[in-house]
Amino acid sequence: MELPRYHRLRSTFYRLQASRCAACQATYFPPRPYCLHCGSRNLEELRLSGRGRVLSLTRVYQPSRGFSDGVGTLTALIELPEGLRLIAQLTDVEPAEVETGQEVEMVVRRLRTDEEQGLIVYGYKFRPVVGARAAEGANSA
Repeated sequence: MELPRYHRLRSTFYRLQASRCAACQATYFPPRPYCLHCGSRNLEELRLSGRGRVLSLTRVYQPSRGFSDGVGTLTALIELPEGLRLIAQLTDVEPAEVETGQEVEMVVRRLRTDEEQGLIVYGYKFRPVVGARAAEGANSA
């Protein structure tokens, strides 16, 4: 990823910034400059909750170009309360501990290193909700 593009998309990567059409209320992530439903260019910034639940998951064995250190990572389809679905890596969890329907929360982590430009790319990943893990431990004691 080029440095200017990375800086332009920082709010999307760090805060789950979306856009919502003021006319028809359609929500887009990543943000769009115009609404695909009604064509309006009057879109507002919307910060997503950063919480969701796992709908589906898989393990990556053949990573995309530039993500060679991503072999073995867990990737999930996550549904957010705002009605959006996104694909993200899971972190801070063992593969056997993840199941569909599990509550997750967004965290910022290193995604990759761009060796060519010397850029360390950070972005969103999801982990099981910390409070849920603490509550589970208390219930099993």
